[in-house]
Amino acid sequence: MKRRPLIAKQLQIERTSDVNSDVKKYLAELLGTFVLVFIGCGSAVVAGEYIGFVGISFAFGLSVVAMAYAIGGISGCHINPAISISMLAAGKMKLKDTVIYIAMQCIGAVIAAAALYGVAVGKLGYNLAVNGLGQNGYDLSSPAGFSMTSSFITEVILTFIFLLVVHGSTSNKAPKGVAGIAIGLSLVVIHLVGIPITGTSVNPARSLGPAIIVGGTALSQLWLFWVAPIIGGLLAAAIWKIFEPKQIVVP
Repeated sequence: MKRRPLIAKQLQIERTSDVNSDVKKYLAELLGTFVLVFIGCGSAVVAGEYIGFVGISFAFGLSVVAMAYAIGGISGCHINPAISISMLAAGKMKLKDTVIYIAMQCIGAVIAAAALYGVAVGKLGYNLAVNGLGQNGYDLSSPAGFSMTSSFITEVILTFIFLLVVHGSTSNKAPKGVAGIAIGLSLVVIHLVGIPITGTSVNPARSLGPAIIVGGTALSQLWLFWVAPIIGGLLAAAIWKIFEPKQIVVP
């Protein structure tokens, strides 16, 4: 008779522990996305004229490296809805976690964009409509004037490449402890190609944050930076299922 209360108490402790663990990983995704957007977009808004495309590319990539080692052990450091959706499609994530991850990533991105605006507005001559917040765009909003079609194709391909690196570097067969570096450096080279075309998204939350604050054209063009990265992520999940090393069972 005494064992039942003990078992019930143990189950309650385990449930509480699970809830605490879930809260931590959800908050970690919010924090990680905040850092990515504030540092990455901040490098473009605050220091872009000094560091150029190369510097901005490294700011985004190294932010991911830093967060991978800071929160990777807590949440996996997705900090990107395209990653979470791709992981779901690959059978590596539950639907509930995917939905909450995406919500927290979006909240973190919007908070970061608002904080960045609070910093940028303190610069003499800064104008939100003119200088923006590192938002993504196509046609006249593309840094080099690329069309919507070119931008869409670019975002699908770059996200596909990025997610292949994510799946491959985090697989059981990959060298341990270097996933963050591989993912971060791949994001650097992706930005080197993508910045002149769209400003580089490959991350719907990263696009959402600045677009919400800037509004106007950035908000009306936001659809592309959700649809294209998600397609790229789903393609990567499908291809990775083909490439993924299968575990051989020896009888």
